[in-house]
Amino acid sequence: MTDPESADDAASDAGDTTATADGNTTTDDDNTTTTDGDLVCHVDGELVPADEASVSVRDRGFRYGDAAFETMRVYDGAVFEWQAHADRLRETCSTLQLDHGLSDEDLYRRIDETLAANSLDEASVRLSITRGVQPGKLTPDPDIDPTVVVTVSPLPRGGRDGEPVYNGPATLQTVKTKRVPDAALPASAKTHNYLNGILARLELRVSDADEAIMLDTDGHVAEGATSNLFFVRDNALRTPSLDGSVLPGITRRVVLEIAEAEGIPVEEGQYTPDEIRNADEVFLTNSTWEIRPVAVVDGLQIGDDAGGDGDADGECRRQRYR
Repeated sequence: MTDPESADDAASDAGDTTATADGNTTTDDDNTTTTDGDLVCHVDGELVPADEASVSVRDRGFRYGDAAFETMRVYDGAVFEWQAHADRLRETCSTLQLDHGLSDEDLYRRIDETLAANSLDEASVRLSITRGVQPGKLTPDPDIDPTVVVTVSPLPRGGRDGEPVYNGPATLQTVKTKRVPDAALPASAKTHNYLNGILARLELRVSDADEAIMLDTDGHVAEGATSNLFFVRDNALRTPSLDGSVLPGITRRVVLEIAEAEGIPVEEGQYTPDEIRNADEVFLTNSTWEIRPVAVVDGLQIGDDAGGDGDADGECRRQRYR
């Protein structure tokens, strides 16, 4: 077996070339794709055209996925739930022992500048902080010169016209790929290492499903590849507990707060796939989708009239969220 540290040392001798974003499209975490056009990115304090933006191939975020990120929605020029996203980003960096030394105000300023440069007040924003360029070995050095990147995509309130993500209920498929246990990789950490979700999404290539339902190693429902999952049964709103391998989603928390304010019974617990399949209603949440109704789970229609009343219920929830 090749020693990863010695292999990386050899690779670093090749010099410090760059990995560039030379395409003309960007893909959000929800798998929606938009044309770059004249979009501008924010890279290490500089505004750069998207097709000229680059990071070093020796950057640990590129090399190992050694980076933290947040994907956020912007409404009326302001990041929705900014402080919650900033707090979670800080927690991820703490987990990674990535002491970047940047304040929340500094990070928000970079986002603000990127939105202004692109004349956007309704958008999706991704903020990434990597450990930066370091010698080619797996063990990180304590001294950090972070790479900070802000990218944006136009995303109107209610979504982009013509994209299935926003125009209709989703189809879900339970996959074989299990969610990485929290003891191995903390579920609360949002890192550039997205292989777990990618493997889950690859299983969907042979189906017409839009999102994967991932189980934990005990067979309980955890979450989607890029989303939290909710379902309604016996007039109660239910969602997998954060005690399991579940990301503490910002939209997830907001939905729970709205439910509490409206007097809707809420339960967080452990659930089997059959409980999801037999639910009265199912929906997904994340920052870009907001609330996405679900019509089909593992080939079974959800509720008495999937895509009908269930879809109307889902749209009602979306409007309450907004």
